[in-house]
Amino acid sequence: MQHYVLALSLSLMCFVSLFFISAVMASGNKKTFSSPEEKRKKYIWAMFFIGIVVTFTSLWQYPHTISKSVHAQAINVTGAQWYWEIDKEKVLLNKPVVFNVHTSDVNHGMGVLDSDGKLIFQTQAMPGYVNRIEHVFTKPGEYKVICLEFCGVSHHDMITEFQVVEKVVAQKENKND
Repeated sequence: MQHYVLALSLSLMCFVSLFFISAVMASGNKKTFSSPEEKRKKYIWAMFFIGIVVTFTSLWQYPHTISKSVHAQAINVTGAQWYWEIDKEKVLLNKPVVFNVHTSDVNHGMGVLDSDGKLIFQTQAMPGYVNRIEHVFTKPGEYKVICLEFCGVSHHDMITEFQVVEKVVAQKENKND
C-alpha cells in the first residue's frame, strides 16, 4: 500500500509541475518574454527540480519494508485502556522481530524501552489498522512496552515487559492429575 501512495504522490507532483510548465509555455512567444516573465519561468523550473531533489533525498528510505524472512519472529501487540497485551514473553537475540501493533479502543503510542530506560523504537497503535515495525535486538535483557500518547487517567500504568534472550527454552506444563 505504501508503495502505491508514494507512486501516486510523485505522479501528482509531476502533474502539477507539468501544469505550471505548460502555463509558462502557453503564455506567449519565447522571444517576447519580458524580464519578469523570464524570471518566473526560471523560478518554476527551479521549484520543479528542487522539489524532485528534496523528495528523493528525504524519502529514499521510505516506505519501510518488513522482512519477508521465515526466520523473523512475530509479536502481536494489542493496546487497550489501560494495558498492553503481547503474545510472546521472550524473543531471540540478534534475530528480526516484527511487531504487529493495533488497538481495540483509542490511539496509543507504543514505545519500547531497554533496561536503561532508553527508547529503542516507537509506533502508533490505531483502531482498525495494524502497524508493523521490525527491529533486531542486539542486547539481551528486560524490555518495557509503554504508551507514549496520553490515552486517559491510567495512561501511566500502561506498561508491560518482555525479555530478549539468547535461547528460548520450551517449558512443559506439569499437570498433576
